[in-house]
Amino acid sequence: MTSFKELIQIDKSLPTPVYLQITNAIIYNIRRGTLRRGFKMPGSRELAADLNVHRKTLQNALDELMAQGWLEIISRKGTFIVNNLPEINPTGQSSKNKKHNYPDKTLFQIDEKELVLFPPLNSQSDKNLILDDGLPDIRTTTTETLMREYRNLSKLNAFKKYYRYGSSAGADHLRKTLAEFLTNTRALPVSSKNILITRGAQMGFHLTSRLLIKPGDNVIVGEPGYFIANLTFAEAGASLLRAPVDEHGIDVNSIERICKKKRIKLLYVIPHHHYPTTVTLIPERRIRLLELAAKYKFAILEDDYDYDFHYNSSPVLPMTSLDNHGNVIYIGTLTKTLVPSIRIGFIIAPENFISAISHIRRVVDWQGDSMMEVAIAELYRNGTIERHIKKAVKLYRERRDHFCKLLKDQLGDQVTFKIPDGGMSVWTKFNKSDLKKISQKAAGKGLSVGDGSLFNTSDKNYNSARLGFASLNFQEMEKAINILKTSI
Repeated sequence: MTSFKELIQIDKSLPTPVYLQITNAIIYNIRRGTLRRGFKMPGSRELAADLNVHRKTLQNALDELMAQGWLEIISRKGTFIVNNLPEINPTGQSSKNKKHNYPDKTLFQIDEKELVLFPPLNSQSDKNLILDDGLPDIRTTTTETLMREYRNLSKLNAFKKYYRYGSSAGADHLRKTLAEFLTNTRALPVSSKNILITRGAQMGFHLTSRLLIKPGDNVIVGEPGYFIANLTFAEAGASLLRAPVDEHGIDVNSIERICKKKRIKLLYVIPHHHYPTTVTLIPERRIRLLELAAKYKFAILEDDYDYDFHYNSSPVLPMTSLDNHGNVIYIGTLTKTLVPSIRIGFIIAPENFISAISHIRRVVDWQGDSMMEVAIAELYRNGTIERHIKKAVKLYRERRDHFCKLLKDQLGDQVTFKIPDGGMSVWTKFNKSDLKKISQKAAGKGLSVGDGSLFNTSDKNYNSARLGFASLNFQEMEKAINILKTSI
C-alpha cells in the first residue's frame, strides 16, 4: 500500500490546524477506498515519525477520528478503520475532495475505430407491446421443470462431480444425449466426440471464425442475410462476398461463379427457415452446395437455429446428414426451444475440428455450466423437451395462421408476405410506406417493431421486417396489427 506520507499532504501555512489536516486526509482516503475498511492503523509513534509531526498532534488527529466514528480500538489488537463508515463530511475538507468519481475514460488509448459494432438486441420493455423478429413465448417454457430437475440432481452424490472443472467441450452426459437425439430426429450419424456445447449459437460463430478465418479470407454469405453472423466474420477480418437469396434459398449458380474467380474459405448458409426471409433451401441446391464444397475445398457453416419448429410437413434434413467429405460445420441452439437467456448451443463437426475448437474455447471460457447442461440432458432423457416441442409447434402453428390472416385482412395491399413453412416470424415487405416512419409512429402508440434497417445494404433497401408471431397471443396480435394499420 502507498505510505501515509504520500497519502497525507501537510501544509503548515494553512489556517486549518495540522491535526485536522491529518484527520481530513485520512477520512478522504477511507471514503475513496485507498484505506480499506477493517485496515489496521500503524502505531501512533510510527505514524507520527512517518508524517514528521509531533506525536501529540498525531494523537489529537486519531482522537478526532475515533470521536467521529472512523476508527475503533480493539483490545490487545490495535486501532482499526471501522467496517460501518459514518455518513459525515470531513471538517474543513475542500469541495473537490468530498466525492471521488470513477474515471469516465481510460488514460491509455483504445482504438475504437477498429471495433466492429454489434447492434443491441430488441429491448424487452414492459411498456410497449413488442413485435420481435421471431422469439419463443417465454410464458410457455419448461423452465420450472428444468429448475426442479436441477435441484433434484444437486442432491445426488453422483452429481457432485459436476461442481469441479470439466471438459471445455461440454458435459459428456449432454453430448451423448444430444448425439442420440440428433441421430434419431435429424439423421445425423454422430457421437459425443463430434459435439461441442457452446453458450448459444453466437459462440459457435465466433469460435469457428477464430479457427478458420484469417484477415483477407473470402467468406460467402446470403443476401439478405443474418447481420450478426456477417459482423462476426467481418470482426475476424473476412472479406464478405454476397450471393442472392430467392424463394428457393441461396443462389448456388452465383456461388459457383464466385468460386471460379476467387478462393473461398467459408460459406455461411441457413438452409432451414433462412434469416431473414424464412425460405427453405431446396434439396437440389443442397446437394450442389456439397459438391462445390468438395470441389473447391471450402467449409460450409450450416446454421440450423430453429429446426424443430416446422409446420406444413416434416422438416428437410440438415445438409450435415448428407456430408460424406467432412466439409460441414453444423451449429444449433436451444434458445428457441427453451428461452433466450439459457445460453445453450452446440457445434457438430468431425473430431479433429471439435478438438481444435475446444482449445480456442478455453481462451474465452474454460467450460460451460456443467450442472445446467446435465439438467437439460435429463429433460431430453425423460421426454420433457420432446413433449414441449410438440406442444409449442401446435401452438405456434395456430398463431402463425391467425397472424397471417390478420396481415391479409387488416393490411391488405399495404404489405407483401408469404406464409412461412416454419420458424417464428413472417418476412413482410411494406409496399408503399416507409418502414422507418411506420416504426417511429408505432413506438409512439405503444408498439415496438423493427424498422428493417439491419437487413439493408448500401445497394438495396428491402423496406421489410421480420414480424414475430410466436411470442404473442391472439389478443396481443390483434392489438399489434391494429397499431401497425393506424401507423401506415
